[in-house]
Amino acid sequence: MEWALLGLVVIFLVLSWAIIQGTRAQLAYRKAIAAGDLDVIRQVVTDTLEQWRSMKRPKEVPPHVWRGIQGMQLVSLDTTHIRVQVTAEGQFQAVDGRWEEVYSPLEEGMAITAKALEMLLYDIPNVRLPWAQVDVYAVYRDPWGKVEPRCILSTAVHRQTARNVDWDSWTPYQ
Repeated sequence: MEWALLGLVVIFLVLSWAIIQGTRAQLAYRKAIAAGDLDVIRQVVTDTLEQWRSMKRPKEVPPHVWRGIQGMQLVSLDTTHIRVQVTAEGQFQAVDGRWEEVYSPLEEGMAITAKALEMLLYDIPNVRLPWAQVDVYAVYRDPWGKVEPRCILSTAVHRQTARNVDWDSWTPYQ
C-alpha cells in the first residue's frame, strides 16, 4: 500500500513538473511577443501557417476557401502588421453538358480573404498584430499562352475595425 501511494506521489510530481514547464515556456513566448521580439513572432506565425496547411478542413468552411487558406504565403511581417498572399482560381460546374462558372476568381478571392483575415487576426496564438493585409492573386494567360499571376484584390484591415464585424454571420460580399 505504501509503495502504491509513493508511486502515485511520484507520478503526480512528474506531471506537475511537466505542466509547470509548459506554462513557463508559454509565458516566455507571451513576454517575448509583448516585447516585440520579431524572431519569436515570425516563428509563431510560420508555425501557425504550417499548422493550417496540414489541418483538416473545418466543416463550416467551403473546400474552395480552405484550399486558399492552405496556400497562404507570408509576404511581410513586423511588430505592427502581417501581410499574406493567396490564390483564387474560380469554380466551374457541368450543367446540362456545358461548363458554367459557379464562382469567379474575384468571388472566391473575397471568401478566402474574409476567412484569412479572421484567422490572421484571431487564430495566431499569443500574437495580436494591429493590422493585417491579404492580397489575392489569380492566374491569367496572355495572348501567347504565358501564365501571369495578377493581384485581383487587396484588403487591409485594422484590428479595431475587425472587432465590429460579426464573423459568424458575415458574408464575403459585405
